[in-house]
Amino acid sequence: MMVVVISNAPPRLRGRLAAWLLEVRAGVYVGDYSARTRQMIWEQVELGIEDGDGVMIWKAPTDQGYDFLTIGRNRRMPVDFDGLQLVSFLPK
Repeated sequence: MMVVVISNAPPRLRGRLAAWLLEVRAGVYVGDYSARTRQMIWEQVELGIEDGDGVMIWKAPTDQGYDFLTIGRNRRMPVDFDGLQLVSFLPK
């Protein structure tokens, strides 16, 4: 299982994601793909995000049970804390 959440993304990227994933809410896409396909989808996000931002979350064999990647500027930034992926808030 994987989830992709994007905001302020161009319609071209939104359409591309909708071709592979189910858009359950505006900018929220879900699907279940292999690691290789997941990487290809993330590469498309990286190429098409422009000034937007996004995050991809997927089930992984970690202590938390998931892993995630982010792209773009957002107040929430990932921080590694002794092997755990946490989220830190940047000041305004």
